Amino acid sequence: TGTKSASQNKVPDGRSALGWAAILSIVPAGIALAISYDFHAANILIWGLMLFGALFAINSSLHSYLIVSYADENGVSLDVGFYYMANAMGRLIGTVLSGWVYQVYGMAACLWISAAFIALAALISIKLPRHRAI
Repeated sequence: TGTKSASQNKVPDGRSALGWAAILSIVPAGIALAISYDFHAANILIWGLMLFGALFAINSSLHSYLIVSYADENGVSLDVGFYYMANAMGRLIGTVLSGWVYQVYGMAACLWISAAFIALAALISIKLPRHRAI
């Protein structure tokens, strides 16, 4: 009939990753703006980072699901292992670079760079596979 089933609408795909990454990118940008204009900076930093943590957890679980769903049937362990290796390397590089950026440019710069990289991830997510309409 050309209509989607209710269960198909609930299965995450590339569109889900794009949407959640876009939402996540707004949080560090908003915190950076508040810090830059000294608008209740301490409160917004604390509450903003808690919101970021919650949204990041959603993004992380979504990515874990997607890597398994996109993995080749015969090489799931290899694909998942590569994903987690790349994830760990990204965290290491991000930790080192964010420490340097913080020391040289401050907290607001760290948050702007975070927002930019999350937005870049959202743009890359545009190319992720989507479910086909029935």
